[in-house]
Amino acid sequence: MLKVMQSAANSPTPKAQWEDLIKLPDPNTVAWDNIKTQIDLVLLALEALTGIGSEAMLQAATDLNLESKVPDRVALWRLRQSNPIRKGQGGRKKLDVEEARSLVLITCHLAKQNQEIIRRGVDLLEQAAENNREPHSYGLLGDYIDAFCNFYEERMEEDEKISTDALTRLALKVLIDLLFYSSPGGHRRLWLALLDRSTKF
Repeated sequence: MLKVMQSAANSPTPKAQWEDLIKLPDPNTVAWDNIKTQIDLVLLALEALTGIGSEAMLQAATDLNLESKVPDRVALWRLRQSNPIRKGQGGRKKLDVEEARSLVLITCHLAKQNQEIIRRGVDLLEQAAENNREPHSYGLLGDYIDAFCNFYEERMEEDEKISTDALTRLALKVLIDLLFYSSPGGHRRLWLALLDRSTKF
């Protein structure tokens, strides 16, 4: 089983987490579109798995003292619409480094809050592999995969239609990633993953 250390008492403060991210490299200009897409997909996976919505994301912004970056639903929608593969042009805007850091901290805060269900999903995925069963045959995973695929198809606009198999693989990969983002230091892991994958996406 994947083991991820968990500690509520020793979690760094929001200010310390922000300072952590400031010390890490900034993305280059070319990487931005990929980074915006990746952050939005991780949030989409959290929505699909846990049923959370914009209210929980705004509450996380409040918990982390990030209201100035994400003050309301419209601001949150605009930030997520900066993902270049999202449908609709109305809210698209440039995402700056501070806004990207804010979304990373919000994502990891929500992942920590929902670590139990994330861990359960990953455990079931490992059981499916061990028993040579389809992940869909487990209720939690089946519901998650269906919700992820539905959200993706509703919100994203690809040049070519992505297959259900490819979407399922993407959903399961992001689920495993979420387990690591829910751990202490998850914000650093996510930021570094964004930088790394932006050159390979």
